[in-house]
Amino acid sequence: MNDPDPPRLTPDELVADLVELLEIRPAGEVDGAETFAGRRKKGGVGRVFGGQVIAQALGAAERTVDSERHAHSLHAYFLRGGSEDHEIDFRVRRDFDGGSFSKRRVVASQQGRPILSLTASFQRAQEGLGHQASAMPEVPDPESLESDESVRHRLAKGLEGRIRHFAMLQWPIETRSVEGPQWLAVGSSPPVSHAWFRAAAPLPDDPRIHRAVLAYASDMQLLGTATLPHGKSMWRGELKLASLDHALWFHAPFRADEWLLYATESPWSGSARGFARGEIFSRDGRLVASVAQEGMMREA
Repeated sequence: MNDPDPPRLTPDELVADLVELLEIRPAGEVDGAETFAGRRKKGGVGRVFGGQVIAQALGAAERTVDSERHAHSLHAYFLRGGSEDHEIDFRVRRDFDGGSFSKRRVVASQQGRPILSLTASFQRAQEGLGHQASAMPEVPDPESLESDESVRHRLAKGLEGRIRHFAMLQWPIETRSVEGPQWLAVGSSPPVSHAWFRAAAPLPDDPRIHRAVLAYASDMQLLGTATLPHGKSMWRGELKLASLDHALWFHAPFRADEWLLYATESPWSGSARGFARGEIFSRDGRLVASVAQEGMMREA
Protein backbone atom coordinates (compact mmCIF):
# COMPACT_ATOMS: atom_id res chain seq x y z
CA MET A 1 0.00 0.00 0.00
CA ASN A 2 1.29 3.48 -0.85
CA ASP A 3 1.78 6.16 1.78
CA PRO A 4 -0.60 9.11 1.43
CA ASP A 5 0.58 11.69 -1.08
CA PRO A 6 1.96 14.88 0.52
CA PRO A 7 -0.23 18.00 0.67
CA ARG A 8 -0.30 19.94 -2.58
CA LEU A 9 1.30 23.40 -2.67
CA THR A 10 0.23 26.30 -4.86
CA PRO A 11 2.65 27.57 -7.56
CA ASP A 12 3.24 30.71 -5.47
CA GLU A 13 4.17 28.58 -2.44
CA LEU A 14 6.48 26.39 -4.52
CA VAL A 15 8.34 29.38 -5.97
CA ALA A 16 8.52 31.16 -2.61
CA ASP A 17 10.15 28.03 -1.17
CA LEU A 18 12.60 27.94 -4.11
CA VAL A 19 13.60 31.58 -3.65
CA GLU A 20 14.12 30.96 0.08
CA LEU A 21 16.12 27.78 -0.67
CA LEU A 22 18.49 29.66 -2.98
CA GLU A 23 19.02 32.57 -0.57
CA ILE A 24 22.49 32.30 0.96
CA ARG A 25 23.25 33.36 4.56
CA PRO A 26 26.66 34.84 5.54
CA ALA A 27 28.49 32.71 8.13
CA GLY A 28 31.74 34.57 8.83
CA GLU A 29 35.31 33.90 7.74
CA VAL A 30 37.39 30.73 8.07
CA ASP A 31 41.05 30.36 7.05
CA GLY A 32 40.88 33.44 4.83
CA ALA A 33 37.73 32.31 3.01
CA GLU A 34 34.31 33.93 3.28
CA THR A 35 31.73 31.35 4.36
CA PHE A 36 28.02 31.05 3.70
CA ALA A 37 25.25 28.63 4.65
CA GLY A 38 22.80 27.14 2.17
CA ARG A 39 19.44 25.92 3.37
CA ARG A 40 18.20 22.36 2.99
CA LYS A 41 15.07 21.73 0.94
CA LYS A 42 11.86 21.75 2.98
CA GLY A 43 10.73 18.17 3.42
CA GLY A 44 13.70 16.97 1.39
CA VAL A 45 14.48 13.27 1.55
CA GLY A 46 17.40 11.61 -0.18
CA ARG A 47 20.01 13.13 -2.45
CA VAL A 48 20.40 16.87 -3.05
CA PHE A 49 19.47 17.98 -6.58
CA GLY A 50 22.64 19.10 -8.35
CA GLY A 51 21.02 22.28 -9.67
CA GLN A 52 20.38 23.36 -6.09
CA VAL A 53 24.06 23.12 -5.14
CA ILE A 54 25.14 24.96 -8.31
CA ALA A 55 22.65 27.78 -7.75
CA GLN A 56 23.56 28.16 -4.09
CA ALA A 57 27.29 28.13 -4.86
CA LEU A 58 26.74 30.82 -7.50
CA GLY A 59 24.79 32.86 -4.96
CA ALA A 60 27.62 32.56 -2.45
CA ALA A 61 30.14 33.76 -5.03
CA GLU A 62 27.90 36.68 -6.03
CA ARG A 63 27.75 37.87 -2.43
CA THR A 64 31.50 38.63 -2.61
CA VAL A 65 31.44 40.59 -5.90
CA ASP A 66 30.50 44.21 -6.59
CA SER A 67 26.82 44.35 -7.59
CA GLU A 68 27.77 46.06 -10.89
CA ARG A 69 29.56 42.87 -11.99
CA HIS A 70 27.28 40.11 -13.22
CA ALA A 71 28.03 36.39 -13.50
CA HIS A 72 28.79 35.39 -17.09
CA SER A 73 30.09 31.84 -16.59
CA LEU A 74 30.51 29.06 -14.07
CA HIS A 75 32.27 25.69 -14.14
CA ALA A 76 31.48 23.07 -11.51
CA TYR A 77 32.58 19.56 -10.58
CA PHE A 78 30.35 17.28 -8.53
CA LEU A 79 32.57 15.45 -6.05
CA ARG A 80 30.05 13.31 -4.16
CA GLY A 81 26.31 13.23 -3.60
CA GLY A 82 24.85 15.60 -1.04
CA SER A 83 22.18 14.73 1.53
CA GLU A 84 18.93 16.64 1.95
CA ASP A 85 19.21 15.92 5.68
CA HIS A 86 21.76 18.72 6.13
CA GLU A 87 22.44 22.32 5.16
CA ILE A 88 25.38 23.03 2.83
CA ASP A 89 28.45 25.06 3.82
CA PHE A 90 30.14 27.24 1.17
CA ARG A 91 33.66 28.69 1.29
CA VAL A 92 34.45 31.42 -1.22
CA ARG A 93 37.91 32.66 -2.15
CA ARG A 94 38.50 35.90 -4.07
CA ASP A 95 40.98 34.74 -6.69
CA PHE A 96 40.96 37.85 -8.88
CA ASP A 97 39.50 41.35 -9.22
CA GLY A 98 40.57 43.22 -12.36
CA GLY A 99 39.35 46.30 -14.14
CA SER A 100 36.50 44.44 -15.85
CA PHE A 101 36.44 40.85 -14.56
CA SER A 102 36.37 39.07 -11.21
CA LYS A 103 36.95 35.37 -10.47
CA ARG A 104 35.71 33.42 -7.47
CA ARG A 105 36.39 29.87 -6.27
CA VAL A 106 33.78 28.05 -4.17
CA VAL A 107 33.82 24.73 -2.31
CA ALA A 108 30.50 23.31 -1.06
CA SER A 109 30.66 20.87 1.86
CA GLN A 110 28.42 18.90 4.17
CA GLN A 111 29.67 17.71 7.56
CA GLY A 112 33.22 18.60 6.54
CA ARG A 113 33.18 16.63 3.27
CA PRO A 114 33.35 18.53 -0.06
CA ILE A 115 30.47 17.76 -2.43
CA LEU A 116 31.11 20.34 -5.18
CA SER A 117 33.80 22.72 -6.38
CA LEU A 118 32.89 25.69 -8.57
CA THR A 119 34.62 28.60 -10.22
CA ALA A 120 32.64 31.60 -11.45
CA SER A 121 33.57 34.65 -13.49
CA PHE A 122 31.91 38.07 -13.30
CA GLN A 123 32.10 41.05 -15.66
CA ARG A 124 31.34 44.74 -15.45
CA ALA A 125 28.71 45.63 -18.08
CA GLN A 126 30.39 46.65 -21.35
CA GLU A 127 29.45 47.22 -24.99
CA GLY A 128 31.06 45.01 -27.63
CA LEU A 129 30.77 43.30 -30.98
CA GLY A 130 27.83 40.91 -31.12
CA HIS A 131 26.46 38.06 -33.20
CA GLN A 132 24.25 34.99 -32.71
CA ALA A 133 24.91 32.01 -34.97
CA SER A 134 22.39 29.68 -33.31
CA ALA A 135 18.82 30.00 -34.53
CA MET A 136 15.96 29.19 -32.19
CA PRO A 137 14.52 25.77 -33.12
CA GLU A 138 11.05 25.71 -34.64
CA VAL A 139 8.93 23.94 -32.02
CA PRO A 140 5.31 24.15 -30.85
CA ASP A 141 4.41 26.98 -28.49
CA PRO A 142 4.28 26.00 -24.80
CA GLU A 143 0.54 26.74 -24.63
CA SER A 144 -0.10 23.89 -27.06
CA LEU A 145 1.79 21.32 -24.94
CA GLU A 146 0.72 19.38 -21.87
CA SER A 147 2.79 20.15 -18.79
CA ASP A 148 5.20 17.43 -17.69
CA GLU A 149 3.65 17.53 -14.22
CA SER A 150 0.22 16.83 -15.69
CA VAL A 151 1.67 13.88 -17.63
CA ARG A 152 3.29 12.49 -14.48
CA HIS A 153 0.16 12.84 -12.35
CA ARG A 154 -2.00 11.24 -15.02
CA LEU A 155 0.33 8.26 -15.24
CA ALA A 156 0.79 7.95 -11.46
CA LYS A 157 -2.50 6.08 -11.11
CA GLY A 158 -1.64 2.49 -10.38
CA LEU A 159 2.06 3.18 -9.78
CA GLU A 160 3.73 2.24 -6.51
CA GLY A 161 6.85 2.93 -4.51
CA ARG A 162 9.70 5.10 -5.78
CA ILE A 163 8.24 5.59 -9.25
CA ARG A 164 4.95 6.87 -7.86
CA HIS A 165 6.84 9.17 -5.48
CA PHE A 166 8.75 10.64 -8.42
CA ALA A 167 5.60 10.98 -10.51
CA MET A 168 3.76 12.88 -7.76
CA LEU A 169 6.57 15.31 -6.93
CA GLN A 170 5.85 19.00 -7.35
CA TRP A 171 8.59 21.14 -8.86
CA PRO A 172 8.88 24.94 -8.67
CA ILE A 173 9.93 24.86 -12.34
CA GLU A 174 7.15 24.22 -14.85
CA THR A 175 8.33 22.21 -17.88
CA ARG A 176 6.59 21.32 -21.12
CA SER A 177 8.54 18.81 -23.20
CA VAL A 178 8.15 18.91 -26.97
CA GLU A 179 9.07 15.24 -27.49
CA GLY A 180 7.52 14.14 -24.19
CA PRO A 181 9.21 13.63 -20.79
CA GLN A 182 12.55 11.85 -21.16
CA TRP A 183 11.85 9.44 -18.32
CA LEU A 184 8.93 8.02 -20.33
CA ALA A 185 11.00 7.38 -23.46
CA VAL A 186 10.65 3.83 -24.85
CA GLY A 187 12.85 2.60 -27.67
CA SER A 188 15.73 4.37 -29.37
CA SER A 189 15.41 7.97 -30.55
CA PRO A 190 17.87 10.67 -31.68
CA PRO A 191 19.82 12.31 -28.85
CA VAL A 192 18.00 15.63 -29.22
CA SER A 193 15.40 17.15 -26.91
CA HIS A 194 13.44 20.38 -26.52
CA ALA A 195 11.56 21.63 -23.48
CA TRP A 196 9.98 24.92 -22.47
CA PHE A 197 10.48 25.89 -18.83
CA ARG A 198 9.80 28.75 -16.43
CA ALA A 199 9.36 29.35 -12.72
CA ALA A 200 5.86 28.20 -11.78
CA ALA A 201 4.97 31.67 -10.41
CA PRO A 202 6.34 35.23 -10.74
CA LEU A 203 9.79 35.92 -9.29
CA PRO A 204 11.14 39.12 -7.70
CA ASP A 205 12.84 41.48 -10.15
CA ASP A 206 16.39 40.95 -8.79
CA PRO A 207 18.48 39.60 -11.76
CA ARG A 208 20.54 37.51 -9.34
CA ILE A 209 17.42 35.51 -8.46
CA HIS A 210 16.69 34.90 -12.14
CA ARG A 211 20.28 33.73 -12.74
CA ALA A 212 20.05 31.42 -9.73
CA VAL A 213 16.76 29.93 -10.92
CA LEU A 214 18.14 29.36 -14.43
CA ALA A 215 21.25 27.74 -12.94
CA TYR A 216 18.97 25.51 -10.85
CA ALA A 217 16.86 24.53 -13.88
CA SER A 218 19.87 24.00 -16.16
CA ASP A 219 20.61 20.68 -14.42
CA MET A 220 17.20 19.36 -15.49
CA GLN A 221 16.74 17.67 -18.87
CA LEU A 222 20.40 17.73 -19.88
CA LEU A 223 21.97 14.37 -19.06
CA GLY A 224 18.76 12.53 -19.92
CA THR A 225 19.33 13.53 -23.55
CA ALA A 226 22.34 11.18 -23.64
CA THR A 227 20.10 8.24 -22.74
CA LEU A 228 17.67 8.64 -25.65
CA PRO A 229 19.54 6.58 -28.30
CA HIS A 230 19.71 3.65 -25.87
CA GLY A 231 16.02 3.32 -24.99
CA LYS A 232 16.71 3.01 -21.26
CA SER A 233 15.45 5.05 -18.31
CA MET A 234 16.76 5.68 -14.80
CA TRP A 235 13.18 5.85 -13.54
CA ARG A 236 12.47 2.32 -14.77
CA GLY A 237 15.56 1.13 -12.90
CA GLU A 238 17.53 0.46 -16.10
CA LEU A 239 20.26 3.09 -15.68
CA LYS A 240 22.30 4.79 -12.99
CA LEU A 241 22.99 8.47 -13.75
CA ALA A 242 25.03 11.05 -11.86
CA SER A 243 26.33 14.44 -13.00
CA LEU A 244 30.13 14.74 -13.02
CA ASP A 245 30.58 18.34 -14.12
CA HIS A 246 28.50 21.27 -15.29
CA ALA A 247 29.35 24.45 -17.20
CA LEU A 248 27.01 27.39 -17.75
CA TRP A 249 27.47 30.64 -19.67
CA PHE A 250 25.08 33.58 -19.33
CA HIS A 251 24.89 35.54 -22.59
CA ALA A 252 22.00 38.01 -22.39
CA PRO A 253 19.38 39.29 -19.92
CA PHE A 254 16.29 37.14 -19.35
CA ARG A 255 13.50 36.45 -16.91
CA ALA A 256 13.28 32.92 -15.51
CA ASP A 257 9.55 33.35 -14.84
CA GLU A 258 8.87 33.76 -18.57
CA TRP A 259 9.00 30.85 -21.02
CA LEU A 260 12.51 29.78 -22.01
CA LEU A 261 13.29 27.02 -24.52
CA TYR A 262 15.95 24.48 -23.51
CA ALA A 263 17.33 22.80 -26.65
CA THR A 264 19.67 19.92 -25.78
CA GLU A 265 21.73 17.40 -27.72
CA SER A 266 24.17 14.64 -26.87
CA PRO A 267 26.95 14.19 -29.47
CA TRP A 268 28.62 11.30 -27.61
CA SER A 269 28.38 8.66 -24.92
CA GLY A 270 30.78 5.86 -23.98
CA SER A 271 33.07 4.56 -21.23
CA ALA A 272 30.13 4.70 -18.79
CA ARG A 273 29.79 8.46 -19.42
CA GLY A 274 27.41 10.62 -21.39
CA PHE A 275 28.06 14.13 -22.71
CA ALA A 276 25.34 16.67 -23.44
CA ARG A 277 25.14 20.35 -24.28
CA GLY A 278 22.27 22.78 -24.39
CA GLU A 279 21.19 26.21 -25.56
CA ILE A 280 18.57 28.28 -23.77
CA PHE A 281 16.50 30.74 -25.80
CA SER A 282 14.08 33.45 -24.75
CA ARG A 283 10.71 33.30 -26.43
CA ASP A 284 11.70 36.07 -28.85
CA GLY A 285 14.62 33.95 -30.12
CA ARG A 286 17.56 35.42 -28.21
CA LEU A 287 20.24 32.95 -27.07
CA VAL A 288 20.44 33.79 -23.35
CA ALA A 289 22.58 30.92 -22.03
CA SER A 290 24.63 27.86 -23.05
CA VAL A 291 25.22 24.73 -20.98
CA ALA A 292 27.44 21.63 -21.14
CA GLN A 293 27.58 18.60 -18.88
CA GLU A 294 29.16 15.17 -18.61
CA GLY A 295 27.77 12.52 -16.35
CA MET A 296 28.16 8.93 -15.29
CA MET A 297 25.81 6.66 -17.26
CA ARG A 298 25.84 3.00 -16.30
CA GLU A 299 23.43 0.18 -16.95
CA ALA A 300 21.82 -0.96 -13.70
